[in-house]
Amino acid sequence: METALTRLVGVRRPIVQTGMGWVAGPRLVSATANAGALGILASATMSVGELRSAVREVASRTDAPFGVNLRADASDARDRVRVIVEEGVAVASFALAPSRGLIAELKDAGVVVIPSIGARRHAEKVAAWGADAVIVQGGEGGGHTGEVATTVLLPQVVDAVDIPVVAAGGFYDGRGLVAALAYGAAGVAMGTRFLLTSDSTVPDAVKAAYLAATVRDVTVTTAVDGLPHRMLRTDLVTSLESAGRTAALMRAVRHAARFRRLSGLTWSRMVRDGLAMRHGKDLSWGQVLMAANTPVLLRASMVEGRTDLGVMASGQVAGLIEDLPSCAELVDRVMAEAHETLRGLRAPGASTPG
Repeated sequence: METALTRLVGVRRPIVQTGMGWVAGPRLVSATANAGALGILASATMSVGELRSAVREVASRTDAPFGVNLRADASDARDRVRVIVEEGVAVASFALAPSRGLIAELKDAGVVVIPSIGARRHAEKVAAWGADAVIVQGGEGGGHTGEVATTVLLPQVVDAVDIPVVAAGGFYDGRGLVAALAYGAAGVAMGTRFLLTSDSTVPDAVKAAYLAATVRDVTVTTAVDGLPHRMLRTDLVTSLESAGRTAALMRAVRHAARFRRLSGLTWSRMVRDGLAMRHGKDLSWGQVLMAANTPVLLRASMVEGRTDLGVMASGQVAGLIEDLPSCAELVDRVMAEAHETLRGLRAPGASTPG
């Protein structure tokens, strides 16, 4: 299936596997790429050296294009961009809008730039700065999320920009892909659906928790890092929500110290990243400090398998997913469902919109 996305990045299927911290590592990304979709390596939880090693591992596993996701506000963002350019990565994906300078630097090196956005005005800004495409995530998506549903946000963005738009938030099958195409998108991006594959390195106990979840078990909370965060409802999340402000900040201090040890970052570097996070946002220092909760609590579940000690970022579609296919089986299934849906819409006598 050829779309503006497949032509732009050189993949065979208009499907993107999103860059999930502690989840989107070399095995998942290369399996996605070999299935004909675009795999995105998550770098925010890696050091620059670890990122280079991960990129080389993916390249050793596949000849297909893949991407790297990075935080535009990180103090070492340019070092990470240098790795992307030097290692010949095809796509740079950003969790926050990159600066005009970063976009230009990547494009001059032939790298396709695809920021993730959550509002029409953000899409308009990065498009004006030269972004090649955007991933637009509606409120159904996992992790940090907004309030506007994909079905409302997606057509807004499609109408506002003249670059390819990839739809995210609420997608897990071929019917969703067809729906996104009908809205004018060039493809879909999926996180939770790729997390729940046999190629994902997430521990089995954590996958089982996702598979057991219903739609009502996926909630949005600000208790983890002070920002709206969609995840599975667990006893830990409930306890975090009931904790007082002092207890929450003390917990955040402990997690910040642990993440510093895990990542090898210095306190001065973490302060610089905190300042970058506050720039242009109405965040208190308490919220910035609480943001250190996220990588530690996610690692506890996604790496260590401790569903009792960690949080599990999740899209609402977790309540609809029932199996763990390989990436190849998943992508093939999504495409088969999409083609079947399209045939049904075109069949004689079939009802069509309008």
